[in-house]
Amino acid sequence: MSPLNENGRVVNRVELTGQLLARGPLRHTPAGTSVIEFSLGHVSEQEEAGTMRRVECEMACVVLGVPAGLLNVARLGDQLAVTGFVAAKSVKSRTPVLHVKDIEFQEGNENGIQT
Repeated sequence: MSPLNENGRVVNRVELTGQLLARGPLRHTPAGTSVIEFSLGHVSEQEEAGTMRRVECEMACVVLGVPAGLLNVARLGDQLAVTGFVAAKSVKSRTPVLHVKDIEFQEGNENGIQT
């Protein structure tokens, strides 16, 4: 069993901002749910051991449902804020993938679309 937080719950929640680096094609599950795999590039400064350090990473992500349809029209380079949870890519590949539940388009979105 996983360790619990102070509220007695197991937590797997990630918030990340970054730039849309790559986006796969819109596809559908056998049940008809929209799916897109994409890559989010993150750059920030974080405090660690009392000093600030520059942090850069690329996160593999997947999004399903209505947010996938919205991401399908996003442009590479768009700034996003995403929330979701981390899971293994597959049974055979334990590489972590961020499963995005909510996307907020930051800059460059005239309509302010948020899911």
